[in-house]
Amino acid sequence: MLRQIHRRRSRWLEGQSRRNRHIYCIRRLHRIQHHRSLLYSVAYEW
Repeated sequence: MLRQIHRRRSRWLEGQSRRNRHIYCIRRLHRIQHHRSLLYSVAYEW
């Protein structure tokens, strides 16, 4: 019984971590794009 609960919890945690990783990847992409646009704007100013 306890093992079943543990398995369910671990599966739920796995889902949560996967979702968080997805969000983290999106944020990272946005940050990289934002950084690139900043670099380009600075390059154009020179």
